[in-house]
Amino acid sequence: MKTSSRSKRSKPVKSGRKPNLKPKRGAKADRGGGVREREESSRVVGVIARAGTGWRLQSTNRRERGDYTLHVKPKFHLEEGLIAVAEKTHSQRWRAREAKLIEVLGDINSPRAVSLIAIATHDIPDEFPKEAIAEADAAQPVALGNRTDLRQIPLVTIDGADARDFDDAVFAESDGDGWHLIVAIADVAHYVRPNSALDKTAFERGNSTYFPDRVVPMLPEALSNELCSLKPHVDRACLAAHLWLDKAGELTRWQFVRGVMRSHARLTYEQAQAAIDGKADVVARPLVETVLKPLYGAFRCLLHARGKRGTLELDLPERKVEIEDGKVKAIKIRERLDSHRLIEEFMITANVAAAAQLEGKGGVCLYRVHDKPTEMKLEGLRDFLDTLGISLVPEKQLHPRFLTQILENAAGGPHAQVVNEMMLRSQSQAVYSPENIGHFGLALAKYAHFTSPIRRYADLVVHRGLIRACKLGEDGLTEREIEKLEDIAAHISTTERRSAAAERDAVDRFITLFMADRVGATFSARISGVARFGLFARMDETGADGIIPLNSLPDDYYFHDEKRQALVGRRTKKVYQLAQPVTVKLTQADRLTGSMALEIIEEEGTASSSPAKARKPNRRQRSR
Repeated sequence: MKTSSRSKRSKPVKSGRKPNLKPKRGAKADRGGGVREREESSRVVGVIARAGTGWRLQSTNRRERGDYTLHVKPKFHLEEGLIAVAEKTHSQRWRAREAKLIEVLGDINSPRAVSLIAIATHDIPDEFPKEAIAEADAAQPVALGNRTDLRQIPLVTIDGADARDFDDAVFAESDGDGWHLIVAIADVAHYVRPNSALDKTAFERGNSTYFPDRVVPMLPEALSNELCSLKPHVDRACLAAHLWLDKAGELTRWQFVRGVMRSHARLTYEQAQAAIDGKADVVARPLVETVLKPLYGAFRCLLHARGKRGTLELDLPERKVEIEDGKVKAIKIRERLDSHRLIEEFMITANVAAAAQLEGKGGVCLYRVHDKPTEMKLEGLRDFLDTLGISLVPEKQLHPRFLTQILENAAGGPHAQVVNEMMLRSQSQAVYSPENIGHFGLALAKYAHFTSPIRRYADLVVHRGLIRACKLGEDGLTEREIEKLEDIAAHISTTERRSAAAERDAVDRFITLFMADRVGATFSARISGVARFGLFARMDETGADGIIPLNSLPDDYYFHDEKRQALVGRRTKKVYQLAQPVTVKLTQADRLTGSMALEIIEEEGTASSSPAKARKPNRRQRSR
């Protein structure tokens, strides 16, 4: 195996004094101890505070050190505690950092402050142009015309209890030894035409962005929550995929139609699962035999095919932040039911059919691609697994089923969560591309996003491609869009990452607010990241992450052993290693930056020894 720089032992770092936690300019540290390049932004988001007769801006970015002197035009009426956006003007080391006030967003104590900070920090567009609003308001319900009438088919939506936009409805019936499925998706392409004001703003946003207390939608609510939302008992335009499965769950044929449907019920995941488990409520009870049982029958068939295919099955609990009256009420783990998996499998099958249809018709397709892990990432994963006595197959033999076998063997053990996280970190990032390389994680040769055009621009492009390829109307993909498909793919891949970063940022800040009243309390935790400047730990109770600065560890020189994912004390031989259980004390919860600091008060499984009196390091050793 080749040796990369990642396997080399780092120079020792001294604890007992405050380290420089800020990565070099132009880079940022991640929780795996690596360094990722980032773009320098000319904008800064912060909280306004007085500075003598003037004003200063305290950045909400935990990586920013020091305040900005704020230049303010007379039109602004300021007071302390306001969230503001400013443009950096001078930030050279040899002079004070300065910024020019651009916009005041609101009060830091407002219930919406966390989302406002995330939106501004990540440049999420959150206001629609007047022209786009006017187009959405002018939209009308679709007439049947030449569309296929699907209104008598008992399609139902199954979504989260807090969902407001319903863009997919499902139906299943037995078909000989196999199944006939229908996945009906909101016909957003009918309302959002290429080069319209709605199209331009949807492209700019790329996707909807979801926060615990609000949504920044891709489309105005007149469409996203109304005409394009598959609400029960009302006619809605749809693009529907008829899917036929054999008894092994393999997709044998498909057909796409443009229709009018009428959802027969709006069910939540919990309602659907309770009904199939024999605890149906008044809404679900009439649907159990005719709708839900066939859906679950088809689902089990699809699960069989998924298992045979050998997909990557990560088990990473999702944190749910519950907000009540603008305050964080609780941090919980989202329950994952078979009803969630049912919808997921139906959507995956429809997405496969969409990609196959476009490829088979010679049309262009915007694929959702996921490359296999890079050699460097695999080496890092292999090094980590070696510390647990787990072997990884050679790169040439790598298939997602082998990774899933490792996860299954680790399930229920003390290292299960961190093995899942390290497996996730080793993966390449899924992106959009007009060039198909397949989807490694799903073990699929072709895959596209078709099922969520209300909240993803990629799906809207795929809908237009299907309309053009299947001759379902005059509002299909244009020649100009085909020419620009590579640029479209790059842009929406970027907006997806932008939204994901904003959503993570908001969740972290909400959790910090929740934990702020518990500073000084102790928690059971597990080391979730190792870096030269310290450790990261994840608390078992909430899943919240905090940093354990190097200077809070026992006084020693610590080597960052990247291969072992550990900090090792040179004198004490103390080892702090990834996945190690620890008891920590919360020492700081910074409401401004959303960061938390921890201190280890007890650790388990560390290697320690009491060697003969250690020789005092010389000056040269200290300076390394």
